[in-house]
Amino acid sequence: MSEKKDDQRPAGPQLNIELNEDIAEGTYSNLVMLAHSAEEFILDFIRVMPGVPKARVKSRIIVSPPHAKRLLRALADNIDRFEQAHGEIEDAPQQGPAVHFGMPGGEA
Repeated sequence: MSEKKDDQRPAGPQLNIELNEDIAEGTYSNLVMLAHSAEEFILDFIRVMPGVPKARVKSRIIVSPPHAKRLLRALADNIDRFEQAHGEIEDAPQQGPAVHFGMPGGEA
């Protein structure tokens, strides 16, 4: 008798995902601004530099509400696994918003 693993994915077509070098390097962000409409969630990833009064959106990701909910669950699951392996992530005292709800003023 074979055991079914919880992490087995259903059989079906495989998705081939490409990651080019520019995207693979990533973009650092220390502020995320979130907004939503009836149709989508908008995540603006921003890098704020100390002593600089202006910050620019580095990446805008727009997802559907169901995808946003799956993203929330996946992020929570990854944080749980990280903390099991490395200890609890200390939530540093608020030095400024790391996440802001609403749309940014000015240019995006």
